[in-house]
Amino acid sequence: MKEETYRKMADAIRASAAKRSFIIWFNRIVTLAIYLVYPALLILLLVYQRDQVLPAILIPGISFVLLSVWRDRMNRPRPYEVFQMEPVINKKTKGHSFPSRHIFCMFLIAATVFRYCPAAGLVIGLAGLGLAVTRVLGGVHFLRDVTAGALIGAGCGIIGFWLILPLFS
Repeated sequence: MKEETYRKMADAIRASAAKRSFIIWFNRIVTLAIYLVYPALLILLLVYQRDQVLPAILIPGISFVLLSVWRDRMNRPRPYEVFQMEPVINKKTKGHSFPSRHIFCMFLIAATVFRYCPAAGLVIGLAGLGLAVTRVLGGVHFLRDVTAGALIGAGCGIIGFWLILPLFS
C-alpha cells in the first residue's frame, strides 16, 4: 500500500474513538487469547495424548526460532517508520516488520491446534485473519508482512505436522 492509503486509514480510525478502541482492544485480546490457547493445548496433550507433546512443542518452537533469526536479519522498517506517522496501535519498535511474528504465531498455532482439533484450528485461523487486518489498520505492519507471516506460519505447521512428523511415526 502507498503512504496515502495508510494515512487515510489511520486518520479515519483516529477520527473515531470507537474504531480506535476496537483496533487496540481486538489486537490485545486476540494476542492474549492465542498465547493462552497454546499452553492449554499442551496441557491437554500432556493429559490425553502424551506422545504428541514433544512434536507440539518442537515444531512450533523450531519454526519460531528460525523465523525470528531470519526476521532479525531482514530488519525491514514498519509503516510508521517509513511514513513517519504515529501508529494507531501503540508501538515503538524499530524495524523487524517482515514477516509479522504475531501473525506467524497465530497461523502456526492454528495449524498446531488443527492437527488435534480441526474446528478449533479453523476458528483460530479466522481470528488470525482478523488480527492481520487489525495489525495493518493499526499501522504496525504492511500487508506484505501479515501475508508472509500467515503463509509461513501455516506452511511451517503443514510441513512439520503433515510432512515431517509422519516420517518419524
